[in-house]
Amino acid sequence: MKILVLVILIPVLLFGLFLVYSTLVDYKPAPIELLSKSEGDVINVYDTLHTFIWNVGYCGLGDDMSFFYDGGDRTRTNPEKAKENSEAIMKQIAANDSIDFFLFQEVDVDSKRSFHENQLAALESSLSGYMSYFALNYKVTFVPVPPTSPMGKVEGGLVSMSKAVPFEVYRHSFLGNYGWPKGLFMLDRCFMVQRFYTSDGKELLIINTHNEAYDDGSLRKEQMKMMREYLLKEFENGNYVLVGGDWNQNPPIAGEDESESKEGHLTRIQIASDFMPEGWQWVFNKNIPTNRMIDEAYNPATTNTTIIDFYLLSPNLIPVIQKTVDLQFKNSDHQPVLLSFSFKR
Repeated sequence: MKILVLVILIPVLLFGLFLVYSTLVDYKPAPIELLSKSEGDVINVYDTLHTFIWNVGYCGLGDDMSFFYDGGDRTRTNPEKAKENSEAIMKQIAANDSIDFFLFQEVDVDSKRSFHENQLAALESSLSGYMSYFALNYKVTFVPVPPTSPMGKVEGGLVSMSKAVPFEVYRHSFLGNYGWPKGLFMLDRCFMVQRFYTSDGKELLIINTHNEAYDDGSLRKEQMKMMREYLLKEFENGNYVLVGGDWNQNPPIAGEDESESKEGHLTRIQIASDFMPEGWQWVFNKNIPTNRMIDEAYNPATTNTTIIDFYLLSPNLIPVIQKTVDLQFKNSDHQPVLLSFSFKR
């Protein structure tokens, strides 16, 4: 009987100690962090500028992946495929070196899931003439799921790169998170803001966002409310605002009401058409998906796809050309989205 008690008690005690340790070392970012401050360059408002957003999926969610948290059966890809993904992604990015602003999500710097590749360094090597800024949003010493093949250490975040030098760069923590202990092992979501001077005496804000994915929709709504208030305040101050990234929700589509659906572990929600005041512009191509479900290896005939990577522009900016690059999800579960924009004068 004593042996049976010990067999039950020891694992419970060890797991309890693990939770205590995880709580003590839990990453707790400040609400607002200044990442960089400099004199900054001045953006000419007579120029047409070019942006590029891509959730690179830590170079580990290529067309072979069936991810456990989305209903699949794997924790990570194999080392050879991870290397292939990384090389292909960096090659694609380097081929777009005329872009003014790059906004990347899910960039790992030291994670088991990506075989500890420093992808920030790889991006900086691919775009050697750019300024780069990193905002941590996932830092966990050991993610214990799934029990049979734990994710282990994760450290990654957002990367914003630009030819021009911003005078300030900030990390803004999104409000809301999961409760204890689940919150210990989930992302600490944020958006990163680059602030640039403009030639007409105003400011241009380039914002990189990666919103919640695995909640029931309530956290995303809280995050969106926070972002809305921030964006409107900046626009009221006379500034130009562009937001791009992985919103983990569908954009408003004219003639469609706000909707919600369930896909495996994911709750798909759509942003309401009246979420932003008149004049704000959601920019995307409704004919080409930007994201696929990763509950199975990619199969064009059966894999569900959607649009969750797109742009939001303030009324004083003009979208000129938008393009979603259809790579058939070969090396990431997301596709790049490009946008050229100009200033309304």
